Amino acid sequence: MERLNMVVICLDTFRADIVAQGGRLSAVATPNLDAFRERAVVFERAFGEGQPTLQTRRSLFTGRRSFPWRYNFDRRGLWHHHPGWHKIPPEQDTLAEILLRQGYCTGLVSDTYHMFKPTVNFSRGFVSYDFLRGQENDNWQPLVQDGAEEILRRHVRDPENWRRHGTLLQYLSNQGERRSEEEFQCARVFRRAAEWLRRARKNTPFFLWVDSFDPHEPWDPPRQYADRYFGGTGWQGLDFILPGTMGPSATAEERRRVAALYCGEVTFVDRWVGELLRVLTDTDAWRDTVVVFVSDHGTELEDDGLFGKGPGHLHPYNTQINWMVRHPHVSQGVRVRQFVQTHDLLPTVLSLLTLPPVPCDGTNAWQYVEDPGRPGRDHVVIGWADFSNRVTGARASVRTDEWNYVVTCHTEDQAAELYHLPSDPHEHANVAAAHPDVAERLKSKVEQVIGQSLPARFLEICDAGPAPISEYLGPGQRSSTL
Repeated sequence: MERLNMVVICLDTFRADIVAQGGRLSAVATPNLDAFRERAVVFERAFGEGQPTLQTRRSLFTGRRSFPWRYNFDRRGLWHHHPGWHKIPPEQDTLAEILLRQGYCTGLVSDTYHMFKPTVNFSRGFVSYDFLRGQENDNWQPLVQDGAEEILRRHVRDPENWRRHGTLLQYLSNQGERRSEEEFQCARVFRRAAEWLRRARKNTPFFLWVDSFDPHEPWDPPRQYADRYFGGTGWQGLDFILPGTMGPSATAEERRRVAALYCGEVTFVDRWVGELLRVLTDTDAWRDTVVVFVSDHGTELEDDGLFGKGPGHLHPYNTQINWMVRHPHVSQGVRVRQFVQTHDLLPTVLSLLTLPPVPCDGTNAWQYVEDPGRPGRDHVVIGWADFSNRVTGARASVRTDEWNYVVTCHTEDQAAELYHLPSDPHEHANVAAAHPDVAERLKSKVEQVIGQSLPARFLEICDAGPAPISEYLGPGQRSSTL
């Protein structure tokens, strides 16, 4: 029997309504992913399980729920210290470990630096892994203090107060040597992934996981990519590549420029995703390779008047993810409407590779492709780590066909949210007070997942721990490391 190969492309902070037809951001240019979608199985209602970044990847890698937060592992040397940001439990097998035991040549190429921090072990099971350093707050290059003001001048209003901008200064120090588009982070990731694929093409079967931190902040594409969404060239103002540095005095033009930076970053990422997809064509790999495109979460682009993401806005622009599968034996696009979540990826991959299932919390989502009428979940529960409370802070969303219920988990929530989706698809009107019975019923769905009544007391304790050098630079606007 033919043994299929597997390639997974995971992007950070890539909204689900970009490639979706008719989505709010569908006008953003993504020609390579658009072409991929045309021949792919698209799970149109895919959502995170435990979010944001590291929680999502743990769920993707293990098929186990990451939420609720319940593990107390050594976090020494790991920053930050927030719920769910820890290693994969040693008793949980990863997808790479499972495939390695089945004879797969396994490879990881990534610049998602959270996966490689001290005490974190997301490289388990990969025969080779390539960590391309330099993203965001990755303490890679020494901070440039002499000349810091000049480095920051294009991106903040107060470059003289450089100690307030630790994350941004670390990122710009990391990127100081780049001279061409090929040296930007996502270009480096996909070029190296393409090289891996060319070398491993005959080492079948192979499994390659490509994990790009872009289009996560800083939204810092080559200038021409942002200019195309800002009426061409000519912008002379500041480029707030970390949106949090804008502050309350930001003008409408400055905010529009920030949105253009994100859109440009997306188009730039798509351009380099295309480089990897072209290698699949050049090496004739489409005929025996399953290719998966997935993301961890989205971000708000002033959908509710803000930029960024977090537990305060558990709406689809944050919680919905991309999940598309191009299979060599499926020649036309298929659309799946059943709910799926990140912990469904592992059992789905094993099914696609005709490998035996393993114990996990997820469900094989390919069953909805083989039997479109098969009933799926009637709801999904999504947990998101609350960075405002280091000690087991969390909020959760329960989504059904009709409702989205949002509640704080670790304290009594006097302002739980409930949105009626048929009449309010953009989720602007909180009707919890008018439907207490619905809110109580959906609250019980969260309690079933966490195994206790709300407010909950989670087992995970997040100690303060040592901080990296950029944290010692003092308070100020920093990018959320989501």
